[in-house]
Amino acid sequence: MAKKSKIRTPIVCVMGHVDHGKTSLLDKIRGSSVVSTEAGAITQHIGATLVPLDAITRMSGALSKVSVNVPGLLFIDTPGHHAFTTLRARGGALADMAIVVVDINEGFRPQTIEALQILRNYKTPFVIAANKIDRIHGWRVQKDQPFNKTFAQQNERVQGILETKVYELVGKLSDLGFNSERFDRVTDFARNICIVPTSALTGEGIPDILMVLVGLAQRYMTESLKVSADGPGAGTVLEVKEERGLGMTLDLILYDGTLAVGDEIVVAGNEEIIETKVRSLLKPRPMKEILIEERFERVRSVTAAAGIKVAAPKLDGVIAGSPLRVVRGPNRDEVVEQVRHEVQDIQVTLSDLGIIIRADTIGALEALSKELEGHQIQVMRAAVGPVTRHDVIEAGTIKDPLYSAILAFNTPVLPDAIDTLADASMSHVSIFEGGVIYQLIDDYVEWRDAKKQELERQRFEKLIMPAKIRILPNCVFRQSNPAVVGVRVLGGKLQSDVDLLLLPGGRKVGHLKQIQDKNETVHEVDAGREVAISIEGPTVGRQIDVGDDLYVDIPERHVKVIEREMLDLLNPSMREILEEFTSLKRREDPFWGK
Repeated sequence: MAKKSKIRTPIVCVMGHVDHGKTSLLDKIRGSSVVSTEAGAITQHIGATLVPLDAITRMSGALSKVSVNVPGLLFIDTPGHHAFTTLRARGGALADMAIVVVDINEGFRPQTIEALQILRNYKTPFVIAANKIDRIHGWRVQKDQPFNKTFAQQNERVQGILETKVYELVGKLSDLGFNSERFDRVTDFARNICIVPTSALTGEGIPDILMVLVGLAQRYMTESLKVSADGPGAGTVLEVKEERGLGMTLDLILYDGTLAVGDEIVVAGNEEIIETKVRSLLKPRPMKEILIEERFERVRSVTAAAGIKVAAPKLDGVIAGSPLRVVRGPNRDEVVEQVRHEVQDIQVTLSDLGIIIRADTIGALEALSKELEGHQIQVMRAAVGPVTRHDVIEAGTIKDPLYSAILAFNTPVLPDAIDTLADASMSHVSIFEGGVIYQLIDDYVEWRDAKKQELERQRFEKLIMPAKIRILPNCVFRQSNPAVVGVRVLGGKLQSDVDLLLLPGGRKVGHLKQIQDKNETVHEVDAGREVAISIEGPTVGRQIDVGDDLYVDIPERHVKVIEREMLDLLNPSMREILEEFTSLKRREDPFWGK
């Protein structure tokens, strides 16, 4: 590391279910540093909030006794996993740590579980905020107090309810493969996930969350948080948006080095790599100055970690989640290659056969593909951006109909793609759209399973099934051309348009053309029924006679399919006849149909 290396602020992301209090938790953390004129005031960054260490120390008190070299915490404001999955840094996740917010009264919801799986995939440390403790019946609010102080003020019944709810979370986390415990009982932070009971509304437990995060960063991340203070800047684009008077701008989280006005930067666009120069860097004005006409103040340069707005020419088409790199000296080509590499090296395992996936950002694409991998669903093509006509055509040519599907996560389907779908030749292609990964996968799996059953049924219908019949006495209606006789189906399923063999030798005697049941033509009948059939070929009294038992002649390749893939679907009567028929054939050739 260069001599100038220093510890940067860890970047924290807040995740969890929609109504469990993510936003209120962030608001509480932001608002808890009462007056912005005090030392250690919380500062607003673009897309992030910086809570300096002395503000955290002042709130929790406990840290003042320990020497801490982490300068504070930078919270990413973008809601939910969107932030987490979109934002990558050097192929990993941009966030160093996360808070997963759970309503203590409702427990884990599918979205929360999805967040936990994403964190596990990226190996990101996290704490659980067991939120809304103030909703426990009979809770006495102790505004902004650390958990232990407020817990001590509660009566025994309320303490008991809280304990039970915490242990329900511990149990659920254990089912998901995580060891966890209430934070004040954790001794080994590397092995156990901390559960911090909080209320975003009253501020109770908030000091503890901040303290646990600082402790985690201090203990396990000091090495990875070292940055070169004067090295070239590296960051991740949060959002691309147009600002009045500035044109297109990037909201950027800078996680390494320095970025200054006039720096040459490289970012990834939809079509190509974009090289441009920083025209201005903007940060939000402090709250008390918001009345001034301009919402942003201009700065000359910024050092990691920070959230900053970048104005520069040629920013149209930059993709959210793109890496941004500063070019210093002669390394331009190297930097361009790095960015191209990072965008193209999407961590997605592709196979020759699979579905097509689309997502709005690189990180989201990775998260979706990781989950699909977990479900053993293969991906043939993965790309950022809306679903195009080309995607539909490609999905239409996939050999296996179970993969003729496109999953679109948080991204639209273009009109020409919808028009192409309407084409009769594309009617077998399905597009699934949505903003929640697990829902998208569930929808696809449901469609795939239904399609699988349909295909099995069609295949089943084309196969000749085992059956055995007996010619009944007094039921010869015509002797030949074709012979028409009454039969009983002794076992299996009798179909029309099949060849018949005579027992005991298994000699072919003719072709069953039609089946009549109560004067109606039918295509198949089950065991136990008595019907009239017409047989082309034989004459009754010569090749066949009353009382004869006949088998349906099943072609050898059909027997192979039935025995390998369909045995479970056959009823006992069909199985029995199949065994009789195959043993008859295998007397002459032991490997027949195998």
